[in-house]
Amino acid sequence: MQLFYSDTIEPEQIEFTFDKEESKHIVKVLRKIEGDTLNITNGKGFLFSSNIILASERRCVVKITKVDFFEPRTFRVHLAVAPTKMNDRFEWFLEKATEIGVDEITPIICDHSERKVIKKERFDKILISALKQSNQHYLPKLNEAVSFSDFISQDIEGQKFIAHCEETVKKELKDEIQPKQNYTLLIGPEGDFSTNEIASALENKFAAVALGDTRLRTETAAIVGCHTFVLMN
Repeated sequence: MQLFYSDTIEPEQIEFTFDKEESKHIVKVLRKIEGDTLNITNGKGFLFSSNIILASERRCVVKITKVDFFEPRTFRVHLAVAPTKMNDRFEWFLEKATEIGVDEITPIICDHSERKVIKKERFDKILISALKQSNQHYLPKLNEAVSFSDFISQDIEGQKFIAHCEETVKKELKDEIQPKQNYTLLIGPEGDFSTNEIASALENKFAAVALGDTRLRTETAAIVGCHTFVLMN
């Protein structure tokens, strides 16, 4: 199933008009014509079945024929990840985490962070593309970048974990997951979290966990953590 996305389409609508950019893509690139069927999601759990009634490169209009709603999962996955030095690696993480089923992502700026500015608009586009490619109906929420200290001081519900590389007592993440919870996992930069950051996280009730026997890159660790939460539920 080919899936299209718009955050402006609502369940009560009878017709919907795509913006100019998407209209051009549908009509000129995909060569869709009047009468063709399009499936659309708003990233909020809804799937709209529709038929094209006007196929113009500037204005593609569809008639909604059916609306389905998919209930959210009984758990939520929130990954707080330090942006990688190379943007393409963080973009890869965004894409794969969306495909696996992340719910929320917060870039965190840490003591050892080499990148402290993110391109949120570009990252949002990557999330949308991955949503469409993987035929999902919930778009992950991408937050603005925040400092590590500001993030851990928030009131966070559910189980909270920090994955770090220091040689201290840690339990395997898969052994600590309680099913059907909200999960928050902290993943540090290439230079790992600082000792002070780890201590602060533990003081704020984050549990230290390991993601396996090998040392993982930032983006790989985030993917392993995301998959572990989904797999254990």
